[in-house]
Amino acid sequence: MMLIRPPRFLSPSPSPGTREPRLRRPLDASRIFSSPRPPGRRSRPRPRLVSPSTDLRRLTARIVDLTRRRQLAQIMEEVEAARRRVRGGGLLNTIVMNAVLEACVRCGDVDRALRLFEEMRGPMGCGVDDVSYGILLKGLGIARRIDEAFEILESIEKDSSIGGPRLSPHLICGFLNALIEAGDMRRANALVARFRMVLYEDHSVLLYNLLMKGYIKSNFPLGALTVKDEILRQGLKPDRLTYNTIISACVKSAENDKAIQFLEDMKEEANTESNPELLPDAVTYTTLLKGLGNSRDLYSVVKIVVEMKSSLISIDRTAYTAMVDALLACGSIDGALCIFGDIIKHAGKNNDLRPKPHLYLSIMRAFATRGDVDMVMRFNKRMWLDSVGSISRAAKEETHELLMEAAINNNQIDLARGLLRRIVNEKECFSWTSRVGLVAVKVESLSGFTNSLLRPHVFPQIILNDPVEKYMVPFQESRPLPADLILRKVVMRLLKERAVPLVDDWGGCIGIVHRDDCTKLDAPLISMSRGPPLCVPTSTTVEHVIDLLLRNKSEMVIVVKSGNMYEGSYTSSSRPLGVFSLAILWSFTGDYSSGSDDVPDAGISRAAKPKPDAEACNHS
Repeated sequence: MMLIRPPRFLSPSPSPGTREPRLRRPLDASRIFSSPRPPGRRSRPRPRLVSPSTDLRRLTARIVDLTRRRQLAQIMEEVEAARRRVRGGGLLNTIVMNAVLEACVRCGDVDRALRLFEEMRGPMGCGVDDVSYGILLKGLGIARRIDEAFEILESIEKDSSIGGPRLSPHLICGFLNALIEAGDMRRANALVARFRMVLYEDHSVLLYNLLMKGYIKSNFPLGALTVKDEILRQGLKPDRLTYNTIISACVKSAENDKAIQFLEDMKEEANTESNPELLPDAVTYTTLLKGLGNSRDLYSVVKIVVEMKSSLISIDRTAYTAMVDALLACGSIDGALCIFGDIIKHAGKNNDLRPKPHLYLSIMRAFATRGDVDMVMRFNKRMWLDSVGSISRAAKEETHELLMEAAINNNQIDLARGLLRRIVNEKECFSWTSRVGLVAVKVESLSGFTNSLLRPHVFPQIILNDPVEKYMVPFQESRPLPADLILRKVVMRLLKERAVPLVDDWGGCIGIVHRDDCTKLDAPLISMSRGPPLCVPTSTTVEHVIDLLLRNKSEMVIVVKSGNMYEGSYTSSSRPLGVFSLAILWSFTGDYSSGSDDVPDAGISRAAKPKPDAEACNHS
């Protein structure tokens, strides 16, 4: 009989009523002698390890975002920091470096892009691919460095480029688009002719769309129509972009009838082929509205607006703004207000439709022309409350100008004067040919010189019909300079005076040097003069001399004793008698609004003082 001994490792099973004791983990010294954790304080979670690929994707997205903001210096700093983090100063991959290359091109730093490209394709670089070459070609085209771009294309064609790039339409179209954007159709056509086989291998209309855009950029928009004929000759199908480009070309050349005809062809072809991708979109109608608004064709504008609102296209803020601008250009303010009401109604549900300040200013211009001060004020108030985007300083100034224009058109002279006073205090200067300048002239003419806000300068001691000989400075007292004198020796003289006459060895005046033209210290003065001096005879009236100075943008004329020198050039037979300059004219300036009859004597010590005259209140 065999006895079986129970195994040693088997422990007897506990009884059902007893509980098995829990095993405790041995305590270490660090846990025994460490201070207890404060109540309510959690342990710090361990940082997760991020894979290098995820980190590089984030870096690429960051570079793209900074490129939109044109912050190239920040991009380079973050790329250098990433290089130090990647394996202790390692290399970034080609995708990240292509994003940096694109940033250099977008920011206009082509030289840095070239250095970066050389670093990428070097022995210690990350390598280059077709995208790298395409970005570099585009940058060279934007920088107008055409020869270097063609050298790269030739090296790619000969398979002698590092990285093994292949000639493809995508590689060439970036360079072609840069040439087209610059309006260089001659080189663009040469590029197409040189690589025709490569560009035509994918049988796409992209190339033809680029060529049509080039004709529009080069101020020959109707040339795009010949490109469309070439598309049909090649057996290709025009797409929506093709039609939009052709319609834009017709609008730019003021051929609105042809543009409408292409719109009908576009819709007919889309219905025939049952291709919804060919139907007109918001860009098509917006382009048409711009042309019809310029030609003031209200009937066609209303027809296009009704067609847009009855179609299934998505009308965005740009399309709504184009409707309002076209209706305002045709003089239909009521129609523009109807569209504006639709914008405000739909903007309650879609915040992207909220109008920008440009739209408010367009409507305010129309009401200012009518003289409706109340509506201009209302739209000015709503612009600050309802518009989206920032309101620039120029827009804020234009609102004041439009209020002044509306007031003057409504014969509210006091309100217009108050607004003009505010504009004069806020503006440093404005042009008389601008909108505010023309309105200011009207306000000044209605206010009179005695109530002028602009403090006009008058010449109480100058009679405009007097001969210039009466007010000129003798030629020798003007202290002429030798023509062959170096600028460095007389630079302090030109800091004090804006123009100085030049004489030759025989004492004849051969030119006038202006302070603004003095740019080379080691050059003779005659090389910086503006050619022969302006000369007038002594019998020329002061009014005509002032017109001559302003028309030629000159500071000084030479007065000569000759019967045949009226606005002619100086000859050796006519000796200079004196000079008359704008500085002499300003020395006779008086401020009419100050009510003072005294004329300042500063700066006219060498000028011949005219005799007092009863007609000495002529205004200049």
